[in-house]
Amino acid sequence: MWSPRLALGAALLPLALLVMRDVPAPPEREAADSAPPPGAPRPAIVSRADWRADESMVRERARYTGPASAVFVHHTGHPNGYDCDDVPDMLRALEVEHIKGEGWDDIGYNFVVDRCGTIYEGRAGGIGRPVYGAHTKGFNRDSVGVAALGTYGEGVEVPRALIEGIARIAAWKLRPGADPLGKVRLVSTNDESRYDKGEAATFHVVSGHRDSHQTDCPGQALYDLLPVIREETARLRRS
Repeated sequence: MWSPRLALGAALLPLALLVMRDVPAPPEREAADSAPPPGAPRPAIVSRADWRADESMVRERARYTGPASAVFVHHTGHPNGYDCDDVPDMLRALEVEHIKGEGWDDIGYNFVVDRCGTIYEGRAGGIGRPVYGAHTKGFNRDSVGVAALGTYGEGVEVPRALIEGIARIAAWKLRPGADPLGKVRLVSTNDESRYDKGEAATFHVVSGHRDSHQTDCPGQALYDLLPVIREETARLRRS
């Protein structure tokens, strides 16, 4: 489900449908069978100030949740042939579309990773803080939304640098003791996900958007590589 209105230059850039308001509810967690690896150090992240986000457009102050027990991987729906030097411009256009075009409070994703592996701060509130995102309706509490900049449907080659970038941010943001190779049980806070409000659902600690919603996101090619991202995330936390 993508918005047709975002334009970068002459191209229309489809966007993932995000829902910005999600009532928090305490999640239930399921321990992984194996011993969880420790956390990983913070990777290099381009801040909102550095990509020149327009903070005057943000409609509400950030809210916060608990440490991340899950990571949900998305793709943004942009064309894949972009120059990585143009990503700040793309993010500013994304901000305009989400806030002024869709009427949302801010960018929904907590982080965005480009095809060169660069990690960008998405939603405002503090890179190191557990910002309550708007990326995975019903499961935004105690989770992080990471979006791959591009469209990664079936047959599309996913850059290795992108995979590594997603793994780096996941390894850092997951709470201490979370096992990237394990599973977690969360409780839905919204009937519009695959699960009714109040229903418990079990996810991989590193999951795709489609695991919770009727959507193709994050695209078949990227979804098929989630096991690789989990392994790389676990390796980073062990090392």
